[in-house]
Amino acid sequence: MGYDGKGQMRITSPADIAVAWDAIGRRPAILEGFVTFSHEFSILLARRGDGQMVSYPPPWNEHKDGVLARSTLPAPAEVAAHWGEAAALAGRIADQLNYVGVLACEFFASADGPVFNEMAPRVHNSGHWTIEGAVCSQFENHIRAICGLPLGDTGLTAPTVAMENLIGHDADRWAEILAEPGAHLHLYGKETRPGRKMGHVTRLGR
Repeated sequence: MGYDGKGQMRITSPADIAVAWDAIGRRPAILEGFVTFSHEFSILLARRGDGQMVSYPPPWNEHKDGVLARSTLPAPAEVAAHWGEAAALAGRIADQLNYVGVLACEFFASADGPVFNEMAPRVHNSGHWTIEGAVCSQFENHIRAICGLPLGDTGLTAPTVAMENLIGHDADRWAEILAEPGAHLHLYGKETRPGRKMGHVTRLGR
């Protein structure tokens, strides 16, 4: 139950342990060490049952209060330097699992190379930019992979792509966003709650 900043507590001294334990309801938990990194990024790949695989350029993921706030492409040099190694690792994970469909693997860009963070066996929020920002979206490639169809082009449709998550009352800006040239708005129809992803907007740049 630890995701999007929920069910997570930061422990910086022994005195924090009891508070953190109570805050998560004293449920089973995972203790994670701190990682020194410059950027977080995602490798999104689509794999067919016969092992054919394609992957998307990695977006740089920025978080606010533990929730993904923004994904941008092309990623900065700090991410690009780890792209090949991280994509190869994600591919090995998919092969070992004999995975079919879209798989998202998140990494930290560190001085020691890409550090694996977590994975999602599905289409992923950090890949929603592909709806307008890639020739073939992660959703379409997911279906193509499952159906054994040729996998689509993962290239960008514009020189720059930025996806902003609309969190909580950010979604109230929908009319303002619709008036913005080049902005593509997606609302999820959820009940508004603080910290909840209510939708996203993708902006394509020249």
